[in-house]
Amino acid sequence: MITPRFSCSQTAESVIISIYCPSVRASDVEISVDDTLFSLHINPYFLRLNFSHSVVEDDASSAKYDPGSGYLTVTLTKEIKGQEFKDLDLLAKLLAPRPTVSAPSIEVLSTQDTAGDDNDEHELVAQTQKLSLEQKELLEAVENDWQLLQEVPAEEPIKLSSRVHYGFLDMYSDYFVNVTYTENEVNELGSEAESCSLSERRRKRIKHENEKWDEEHYMADFADDEYIQELISWKHPHVVSSESFQYTEKENMAMLNLPRKEYLPTPIQTHNLYLTLITFLFSYAYESRTNQHDPTPESAWTICSITPCFSALDPSPYNSPSSLDDFTTSELSATLVPSYRRSLAFPLHRSFALSEKCREDVSSFLSRGKRTVFRCLLEMKDILDHHEVYYVYSKIWLDDFCVWTQAYASDQVLFELGSLLRDAVIPKSSIGWDLKQLEDIVRQDMNDENRREPDSDDESEYASSDGDSGSDSE
Repeated sequence: MITPRFSCSQTAESVIISIYCPSVRASDVEISVDDTLFSLHINPYFLRLNFSHSVVEDDASSAKYDPGSGYLTVTLTKEIKGQEFKDLDLLAKLLAPRPTVSAPSIEVLSTQDTAGDDNDEHELVAQTQKLSLEQKELLEAVENDWQLLQEVPAEEPIKLSSRVHYGFLDMYSDYFVNVTYTENEVNELGSEAESCSLSERRRKRIKHENEKWDEEHYMADFADDEYIQELISWKHPHVVSSESFQYTEKENMAMLNLPRKEYLPTPIQTHNLYLTLITFLFSYAYESRTNQHDPTPESAWTICSITPCFSALDPSPYNSPSSLDDFTTSELSATLVPSYRRSLAFPLHRSFALSEKCREDVSSFLSRGKRTVFRCLLEMKDILDHHEVYYVYSKIWLDDFCVWTQAYASDQVLFELGSLLRDAVIPKSSIGWDLKQLEDIVRQDMNDENRREPDSDDESEYASSDGDSGSDSE
Protein backbone atom coordinates (compact mmCIF):
# COMPACT_ATOMS: atom_id res chain seq x y z
CA MET A 1 0.00 0.00 0.00
CA ILE A 2 1.09 3.57 -0.73
CA THR A 3 1.06 6.33 1.88
CA PRO A 4 -0.37 9.39 0.08
CA ARG A 5 0.77 12.97 0.48
CA PHE A 6 -1.41 14.80 2.96
CA SER A 7 -1.70 17.86 5.16
CA CYS A 8 -3.88 18.75 8.14
CA SER A 9 -5.46 21.97 9.33
CA GLN A 10 -8.18 22.89 11.80
CA THR A 11 -10.98 25.28 12.66
CA ALA A 12 -12.65 25.77 16.02
CA GLU A 13 -15.08 22.92 15.25
CA SER A 14 -13.31 20.65 12.77
CA VAL A 15 -10.10 18.98 11.60
CA ILE A 16 -9.53 19.10 7.82
CA ILE A 17 -7.36 16.46 6.13
CA SER A 18 -6.30 17.10 2.54
CA ILE A 19 -5.10 13.90 0.83
CA TYR A 20 -3.53 13.68 -2.64
CA CYS A 21 -4.78 10.47 -4.30
CA PRO A 22 -5.13 11.03 -8.05
CA SER A 23 -6.91 8.70 -10.48
CA VAL A 24 -9.12 6.89 -7.96
CA ARG A 25 -12.86 6.29 -7.73
CA ALA A 26 -14.51 8.25 -4.95
CA SER A 27 -17.04 5.45 -4.45
CA ASP A 28 -14.23 3.15 -3.29
CA VAL A 29 -13.18 5.37 -0.38
CA GLU A 30 -13.36 3.65 3.00
CA ILE A 31 -13.06 5.89 6.05
CA SER A 32 -12.99 4.84 9.69
CA VAL A 33 -12.95 7.03 12.79
CA ASP A 34 -12.26 5.57 16.24
CA ASP A 35 -11.70 8.11 19.00
CA THR A 36 -8.33 9.70 18.09
CA LEU A 37 -7.63 7.29 15.23
CA PHE A 38 -8.52 8.11 11.62
CA SER A 39 -7.92 5.64 8.80
CA LEU A 40 -8.56 5.82 5.08
CA HIS A 41 -8.29 3.12 2.44
CA ILE A 42 -8.72 3.67 -1.27
CA ASN A 43 -6.76 1.33 -3.50
CA PRO A 44 -3.73 1.63 -3.75
CA TYR A 45 -3.54 4.20 -0.91
CA PHE A 46 -3.75 3.68 2.83
CA LEU A 47 -3.50 6.36 5.51
CA ARG A 48 -3.84 6.07 9.28
CA LEU A 49 -3.45 9.11 11.53
CA ASN A 50 -3.45 9.33 15.31
CA PHE A 51 -4.56 12.76 16.57
CA SER A 52 -3.92 14.22 20.00
CA HIS A 53 -7.66 14.51 20.74
CA SER A 54 -10.87 12.72 19.76
CA VAL A 55 -12.76 13.30 16.51
CA VAL A 56 -16.19 12.04 15.45
CA GLU A 57 -18.18 11.47 12.29
CA ASP A 58 -21.49 13.32 12.38
CA ASP A 59 -23.73 15.32 10.09
CA ALA A 60 -21.16 18.12 9.94
CA SER A 61 -18.45 15.74 8.72
CA SER A 62 -17.82 15.31 5.02
CA ALA A 63 -15.52 13.83 2.37
CA LYS A 64 -15.19 15.54 -1.00
CA TYR A 65 -13.07 14.38 -3.91
CA ASP A 66 -11.91 16.69 -6.70
CA PRO A 67 -10.91 14.55 -9.71
CA GLY A 68 -9.37 17.57 -11.40
CA SER A 69 -6.77 18.20 -8.69
CA GLY A 70 -6.68 14.65 -7.32
CA TYR A 71 -7.29 15.82 -3.74
CA LEU A 72 -9.68 14.21 -1.27
CA THR A 73 -10.73 16.60 1.49
CA VAL A 74 -12.02 14.97 4.67
CA THR A 75 -13.64 17.11 7.37
CA LEU A 76 -14.06 15.57 10.82
CA THR A 77 -15.82 17.14 13.80
CA LYS A 78 -13.94 17.72 17.02
CA GLU A 79 -15.55 15.92 19.93
CA ILE A 80 -14.91 18.99 22.08
CA LYS A 81 -15.58 22.16 20.13
CA GLY A 82 -12.85 24.78 20.36
CA GLN A 83 -10.19 22.28 21.49
CA GLU A 84 -6.79 22.93 19.92
CA PHE A 85 -5.14 20.02 18.10
CA LYS A 86 -1.41 20.61 18.42
CA ASP A 87 1.35 19.42 16.07
CA LEU A 88 -0.87 18.93 13.02
CA ASP A 89 2.14 19.88 10.88
CA LEU A 90 4.29 17.11 12.40
CA LEU A 91 3.35 14.45 9.87
CA ALA A 92 5.65 11.76 11.27
CA LYS A 93 3.99 12.14 14.68
CA LEU A 94 0.53 11.77 13.16
CA LEU A 95 1.63 8.63 11.31
CA ALA A 96 3.14 7.02 14.42
CA PRO A 97 1.23 4.02 15.85
CA ARG A 98 -1.17 4.59 18.70
CA PRO A 99 0.84 4.44 21.96
CA THR A 100 0.61 1.18 23.86
CA VAL A 101 -1.19 1.42 27.20
CA SER A 102 -0.63 -0.81 30.18
CA ALA A 103 -3.15 -3.60 30.82
CA PRO A 104 -5.34 -3.24 33.92
CA SER A 105 -4.18 -5.23 36.90
CA ILE A 106 -6.32 -7.47 39.07
CA GLU A 107 -6.20 -6.57 42.73
CA VAL A 108 -7.35 -8.97 45.43
CA LEU A 109 -9.04 -6.82 48.04
CA SER A 110 -9.43 -9.54 50.63
CA THR A 111 -8.50 -13.19 51.02
CA GLN A 112 -10.14 -13.73 54.39
CA ASP A 113 -12.21 -16.93 54.53
CA THR A 114 -15.91 -16.16 54.91
CA ALA A 115 -19.06 -18.12 54.40
CA GLY A 116 -21.44 -17.89 51.47
CA ASP A 117 -20.47 -15.94 48.33
CA ASP A 118 -16.85 -15.41 49.48
CA ASN A 119 -16.03 -18.96 48.40
CA ASP A 120 -17.12 -18.14 44.86
CA GLU A 121 -14.89 -15.06 44.84
CA HIS A 122 -11.89 -17.11 45.99
CA GLU A 123 -12.54 -19.64 43.27
CA LEU A 124 -12.64 -16.87 40.65
CA VAL A 125 -9.35 -15.44 41.92
CA ALA A 126 -7.76 -18.88 41.86
CA GLN A 127 -8.87 -19.47 38.27
CA THR A 128 -7.49 -16.09 37.21
CA GLN A 129 -4.13 -16.85 38.76
CA LYS A 130 -4.01 -20.17 36.92
CA LEU A 131 -4.34 -18.51 33.52
CA SER A 132 -1.54 -19.50 31.19
CA LEU A 133 0.94 -16.89 29.99
CA GLU A 134 -0.57 -17.08 26.52
CA GLN A 135 -4.08 -16.48 27.85
CA LYS A 136 -2.89 -13.50 29.91
CA GLU A 137 -1.19 -11.97 26.87
CA LEU A 138 -4.38 -12.46 24.87
CA LEU A 139 -6.42 -10.64 27.52
CA GLU A 140 -3.85 -7.85 27.59
CA ALA A 141 -4.01 -7.62 23.80
CA VAL A 142 -7.78 -7.18 23.88
CA GLU A 143 -7.47 -4.40 26.43
CA ASN A 144 -4.72 -2.72 24.36
CA ASP A 145 -6.43 -2.54 20.98
CA TRP A 146 -4.81 -5.81 19.83
CA GLN A 147 -1.29 -4.51 20.39
CA LEU A 148 0.67 -6.84 22.65
CA LEU A 149 2.37 -5.06 25.51
CA GLN A 150 6.09 -4.61 24.85
CA GLU A 151 8.66 -4.04 27.52
CA VAL A 152 12.35 -3.27 27.18
CA PRO A 153 14.45 -5.98 28.87
CA ALA A 154 16.09 -4.83 32.09
CA GLU A 155 19.35 -6.57 31.24
CA GLU A 156 21.25 -6.93 27.99
CA PRO A 157 20.49 -10.33 26.43
CA ILE A 158 23.21 -12.93 25.98
CA LYS A 159 24.90 -12.48 22.60
CA LEU A 160 25.42 -15.60 20.52
CA SER A 161 27.28 -13.73 17.78
CA SER A 162 30.54 -11.80 17.70
CA ARG A 163 28.81 -8.95 15.86
CA VAL A 164 27.67 -5.94 17.85
CA HIS A 165 24.76 -3.57 17.46
CA TYR A 166 24.93 0.16 16.88
CA GLY A 167 22.91 3.07 15.55
CA PHE A 168 19.66 4.42 16.96
CA LEU A 169 18.90 2.56 20.21
CA ASP A 170 21.42 -0.10 19.06
CA MET A 171 18.87 -1.47 16.61
CA TYR A 172 21.23 -2.13 13.68
CA SER A 173 23.96 -4.53 12.63
CA ASP A 174 25.58 -5.92 9.44
CA TYR A 175 25.70 -2.52 7.72
CA PHE A 176 29.51 -2.56 7.65
CA VAL A 177 30.21 -6.17 6.72
CA ASN A 178 31.82 -5.11 3.42
CA VAL A 179 33.06 -1.75 4.60
CA THR A 180 36.59 -2.36 3.26
CA TYR A 181 35.20 -2.42 -0.29
CA THR A 182 33.01 0.69 -0.09
CA GLU A 183 35.73 3.38 0.10
CA ASN A 184 34.27 4.66 3.34
CA GLU A 185 36.92 7.23 4.24
CA VAL A 186 35.32 8.30 7.52
CA ASN A 187 35.11 4.80 9.00
CA GLU A 188 37.69 4.65 11.79
CA LEU A 189 36.99 1.06 12.84
CA GLY A 190 38.11 -0.60 9.61
CA SER A 191 37.03 -4.19 9.08
CA GLU A 192 36.33 -4.49 12.82
CA ALA A 193 33.25 -2.25 12.65
CA GLU A 194 30.98 -5.28 13.16
CA SER A 195 32.88 -6.68 16.13
CA CYS A 196 34.26 -3.76 18.18
CA SER A 197 32.71 -3.22 21.59
CA LEU A 198 31.74 0.29 22.63
CA SER A 199 34.90 0.68 24.72
CA GLU A 200 37.06 -0.40 21.76
CA ARG A 201 35.28 2.04 19.45
CA ARG A 202 35.93 4.87 21.88
CA ARG A 203 39.59 3.94 22.23
CA LYS A 204 40.03 3.80 18.44
CA ARG A 205 38.24 7.12 18.04
CA ILE A 206 40.46 8.95 20.53
CA LYS A 207 43.59 7.37 19.04
CA HIS A 208 42.60 8.46 15.53
CA GLU A 209 41.85 12.01 16.69
CA ASN A 210 45.29 12.26 18.29
CA GLU A 211 46.93 10.97 15.10
CA LYS A 212 45.09 13.49 12.92
CA TRP A 213 45.81 16.44 15.20
CA ASP A 214 48.20 18.88 13.50
CA GLU A 215 49.72 21.61 15.67
CA GLU A 216 51.07 23.57 12.70
CA HIS A 217 47.69 23.63 10.97
CA TYR A 218 46.01 24.93 14.11
CA MET A 219 48.67 27.57 14.70
CA ALA A 220 48.50 28.72 11.08
CA ASP A 221 44.72 29.17 11.27
CA PHE A 222 45.09 31.00 14.58
CA ALA A 223 47.70 33.37 13.14
CA ASP A 224 45.81 34.07 9.90
CA ASP A 225 42.15 34.02 10.91
CA GLU A 226 40.69 36.74 8.70
CA TYR A 227 38.46 34.33 6.77
CA ILE A 228 37.54 32.41 9.90
CA GLN A 229 36.35 35.65 11.48
CA GLU A 230 34.09 36.16 8.45
CA LEU A 231 32.62 32.70 9.04
CA ILE A 232 32.08 33.49 12.71
CA SER A 233 30.25 36.74 11.91
CA TRP A 234 27.87 34.99 9.46
CA LYS A 235 24.26 34.65 10.66
CA HIS A 236 22.50 31.31 10.27
CA PRO A 237 19.07 31.73 8.58
CA HIS A 238 17.39 29.26 10.98
CA VAL A 239 18.39 31.50 13.86
CA VAL A 240 17.68 34.98 12.52
CA SER A 241 14.47 34.20 10.59
CA SER A 242 11.41 35.87 12.12
CA GLU A 243 8.87 34.46 9.66
CA SER A 244 6.14 32.09 10.85
CA PHE A 245 7.33 28.50 10.65
CA GLN A 246 6.05 26.45 7.73
CA TYR A 247 7.53 23.29 6.22
CA THR A 248 8.29 23.29 2.51
CA GLU A 249 6.83 20.78 0.05
CA LYS A 250 10.22 19.06 -0.11
CA GLU A 251 10.29 18.71 3.67
CA ASN A 252 6.74 17.34 3.72
CA MET A 253 7.71 14.72 1.13
CA ALA A 254 10.74 13.77 3.22
CA MET A 255 8.47 13.28 6.25
CA LEU A 256 6.27 10.88 4.30
CA ASN A 257 9.30 8.78 3.40
CA LEU A 258 10.39 8.36 7.02
CA PRO A 259 9.93 4.92 8.62
CA ARG A 260 6.73 4.13 10.54
CA LYS A 261 8.02 3.06 13.93
CA GLU A 262 7.09 3.18 17.58
CA TYR A 263 9.95 3.53 20.07
CA LEU A 264 10.00 2.36 23.67
CA PRO A 265 13.26 3.76 25.06
CA THR A 266 14.11 3.48 28.72
CA PRO A 267 14.63 6.73 30.68
CA ILE A 268 18.41 6.44 30.38
CA GLN A 269 18.15 5.78 26.63
CA THR A 270 15.95 8.87 26.23
CA HIS A 271 18.45 10.91 28.23
CA ASN A 272 21.28 9.74 25.98
CA LEU A 273 19.30 10.42 22.80
CA TYR A 274 19.10 14.10 23.73
CA LEU A 275 22.87 14.16 24.27
CA THR A 276 23.53 12.49 20.92
CA LEU A 277 21.20 14.99 19.27
CA ILE A 278 23.52 17.77 20.45
CA THR A 279 26.48 16.18 18.63
CA PHE A 280 24.41 15.93 15.43
CA LEU A 281 23.45 19.59 15.60
CA PHE A 282 27.07 20.61 16.23
CA SER A 283 28.23 18.83 13.05
CA TYR A 284 25.37 20.42 11.12
CA ALA A 285 26.22 23.85 12.55
CA TYR A 286 29.89 23.52 11.53
CA GLU A 287 29.08 22.36 8.00
CA SER A 288 26.39 24.98 7.36
CA ARG A 289 28.48 27.81 8.86
CA THR A 290 31.68 27.01 6.94
CA ASN A 291 29.71 26.72 3.68
CA GLN A 292 27.21 29.46 4.59
CA HIS A 293 24.22 27.12 4.24
CA ASP A 294 25.18 26.07 0.71
CA PRO A 295 26.26 22.37 0.76
CA THR A 296 29.21 21.26 -1.36
CA PRO A 297 30.40 17.80 -2.48
CA GLU A 298 32.52 17.73 0.70
CA SER A 299 29.60 18.41 3.05
CA ALA A 300 28.77 14.75 3.68
CA TRP A 301 32.41 14.00 4.54
CA THR A 302 32.55 16.99 6.90
CA ILE A 303 29.39 16.00 8.77
CA CYS A 304 30.43 12.36 9.15
CA SER A 305 34.00 13.23 10.18
CA ILE A 306 32.89 15.56 12.98
CA THR A 307 30.12 13.28 14.32
CA PRO A 308 31.60 10.65 16.70
CA CYS A 309 28.70 8.21 16.36
CA PHE A 310 29.08 8.23 12.56
CA SER A 311 32.79 7.80 12.02
CA ALA A 312 33.43 5.67 15.12
CA LEU A 313 29.91 4.45 16.01
CA ASP A 314 30.55 6.07 19.39
CA PRO A 315 27.47 7.92 20.69
CA SER A 316 26.96 9.89 23.89
CA PRO A 317 27.26 9.84 26.84
CA TYR A 318 30.99 10.37 27.25
CA ASN A 319 30.73 10.47 31.03
CA SER A 320 28.33 9.09 33.63
CA PRO A 321 25.18 11.25 34.02
CA SER A 322 24.69 12.66 37.48
CA SER A 323 20.90 12.46 37.14
CA LEU A 324 18.43 11.13 34.59
CA ASP A 325 15.91 13.83 35.46
CA ASP A 326 18.07 16.89 34.85
CA PHE A 327 20.92 17.84 32.55
CA THR A 328 23.93 19.75 33.86
CA THR A 329 26.33 22.14 32.14
CA SER A 330 29.24 19.87 33.02
CA GLU A 331 27.50 16.93 31.36
CA LEU A 332 26.82 18.96 28.21
CA SER A 333 30.40 20.20 28.16
CA ALA A 334 31.66 16.61 28.27
CA THR A 335 29.26 15.74 25.45
CA LEU A 336 30.72 18.42 23.19
CA VAL A 337 34.40 17.74 23.87
CA PRO A 338 34.65 14.99 21.17
CA SER A 339 32.88 17.27 18.69
CA TYR A 340 35.31 20.11 19.46
CA ARG A 341 38.29 17.77 19.10
CA ARG A 342 37.10 16.49 15.74
CA SER A 343 36.36 19.98 14.44
CA LEU A 344 39.97 20.88 15.31
CA ALA A 345 41.54 17.74 13.82
CA PHE A 346 39.76 16.91 10.55
CA PRO A 347 38.17 19.72 8.46
CA LEU A 348 39.84 22.56 6.61
CA HIS A 349 39.12 25.38 9.08
CA ARG A 350 40.39 24.57 12.58
CA SER A 351 39.62 27.21 15.13
CA PHE A 352 38.50 26.99 18.74
CA ALA A 353 36.60 30.27 18.32
CA LEU A 354 34.74 28.76 15.35
CA SER A 355 33.83 25.71 17.44
CA GLU A 356 32.53 28.02 20.16
CA LYS A 357 30.32 29.74 17.60
CA CYS A 358 28.94 26.36 16.52
CA ARG A 359 28.02 25.66 20.14
CA GLU A 360 26.08 28.93 20.18
CA ASP A 361 24.30 27.83 16.99
CA VAL A 362 23.28 24.54 18.62
CA SER A 363 21.94 26.46 21.61
CA SER A 364 19.86 28.65 19.28
CA PHE A 365 18.48 25.66 17.33
CA LEU A 366 17.39 23.93 20.53
CA SER A 367 15.87 27.12 21.93
CA ARG A 368 13.60 27.36 18.88
CA GLY A 369 12.05 23.96 19.56
CA LYS A 370 11.56 20.66 17.79
CA ARG A 371 10.42 22.14 14.47
CA THR A 372 13.72 23.93 13.89
CA VAL A 373 15.69 20.96 15.21
CA PHE A 374 13.76 18.65 12.88
CA ARG A 375 14.48 20.94 9.92
CA CYS A 376 18.22 20.79 10.70
CA LEU A 377 18.08 16.98 10.85
CA LEU A 378 16.22 16.83 7.54
CA GLU A 379 18.92 18.95 5.89
CA MET A 380 21.62 16.65 7.31
CA LYS A 381 19.68 13.64 6.07
CA ASP A 382 19.29 15.12 2.60
CA ILE A 383 23.05 15.68 2.33
CA LEU A 384 23.88 12.12 3.40
CA ASP A 385 21.10 10.49 1.35
CA HIS A 386 22.66 11.88 -1.82
CA HIS A 387 26.09 10.41 -1.08
CA GLU A 388 26.83 6.99 -2.53
CA VAL A 389 28.69 5.78 0.58
CA TYR A 390 27.73 7.89 3.59
CA TYR A 391 23.98 7.37 3.11
CA VAL A 392 24.40 4.41 5.46
CA TYR A 393 24.66 6.77 8.46
CA SER A 394 21.34 8.29 7.50
CA LYS A 395 19.77 4.82 7.57
CA ILE A 396 21.11 3.76 10.97
CA TRP A 397 20.84 7.14 12.73
CA LEU A 398 19.02 10.02 11.06
CA ASP A 399 15.88 8.25 9.81
CA ASP A 400 14.96 7.18 13.32
CA PHE A 401 16.15 10.41 14.90
CA CYS A 402 13.86 12.42 12.63
CA VAL A 403 10.84 10.33 13.64
CA TRP A 404 11.79 10.39 17.32
CA THR A 405 12.31 14.16 17.31
CA GLN A 406 8.89 14.86 15.82
CA ALA A 407 6.88 12.30 17.75
CA TYR A 408 8.68 11.93 21.08
CA ALA A 409 11.08 14.82 21.77
CA SER A 410 9.89 17.40 24.29
CA ASP A 411 10.05 21.10 23.47
CA GLN A 412 10.49 21.82 27.17
CA VAL A 413 13.58 19.59 27.34
CA LEU A 414 14.97 21.14 24.15
CA PHE A 415 14.48 24.63 25.58
CA GLU A 416 16.28 23.57 28.76
CA LEU A 417 19.19 22.14 26.78
CA GLY A 418 19.43 25.31 24.72
CA SER A 419 19.63 27.44 27.84
CA LEU A 420 22.26 25.20 29.45
CA LEU A 421 24.38 25.11 26.30
CA ARG A 422 24.34 28.89 26.12
CA ASP A 423 26.04 29.01 29.52
CA ALA A 424 28.25 25.95 29.06
CA VAL A 425 32.01 26.38 29.16
CA ILE A 426 34.35 24.09 27.20
CA PRO A 427 37.81 24.58 28.73
CA LYS A 428 40.66 24.46 26.24
CA SER A 429 42.46 22.17 28.65
CA SER A 430 39.68 19.55 28.22
CA ILE A 431 40.60 19.17 24.52
CA GLY A 432 43.95 17.70 25.52
CA TRP A 433 46.21 19.30 22.90
CA ASP A 434 47.75 22.28 24.75
CA LEU A 435 45.74 24.79 22.74
CA LYS A 436 46.46 27.68 25.07
CA GLN A 437 50.24 27.14 24.92
CA LEU A 438 50.15 26.97 21.12
CA GLU A 439 48.14 30.19 20.92
CA ASP A 440 50.57 31.90 23.31
CA ILE A 441 53.47 30.87 21.06
CA VAL A 442 51.73 32.37 18.03
CA ARG A 443 51.01 35.62 19.87
CA GLN A 444 54.62 35.85 21.04
CA ASP A 445 55.95 35.26 17.52
CA MET A 446 53.62 37.89 16.10
CA ASN A 447 54.69 40.41 18.74
CA ASP A 448 58.38 39.71 18.08
CA GLU A 449 57.85 40.12 14.35
CA ASN A 450 56.08 43.43 14.85
CA ARG A 451 58.95 44.70 16.97
CA ARG A 452 61.47 43.68 14.34
CA GLU A 453 59.68 45.56 11.57
CA PRO A 454 60.82 49.23 11.38
CA ASP A 455 58.16 51.86 11.53
CA SER A 456 57.38 53.41 8.14
CA ASP A 457 57.75 56.99 9.53
CA ASP A 458 61.16 56.11 10.92
CA GLU A 459 62.24 54.80 7.52
CA SER A 460 61.21 58.00 5.74
CA GLU A 461 63.00 60.17 8.32
CA TYR A 462 66.11 58.02 7.99
CA ALA A 463 66.06 58.39 4.20
CA SER A 464 65.55 62.17 4.49
CA SER A 465 68.52 62.61 6.86
CA ASP A 466 70.70 60.60 4.47
CA GLY A 467 69.76 62.94 1.66
CA ASP A 468 70.54 66.07 3.68
CA SER A 469 73.97 64.81 4.72
CA GLY A 470 74.77 64.04 1.12
CA SER A 471 74.01 67.61 0.05
CA ASP A 472 76.18 69.06 2.80
CA SER A 473 79.12 66.93 1.77
CA GLU A 474 78.90 68.20 -1.74
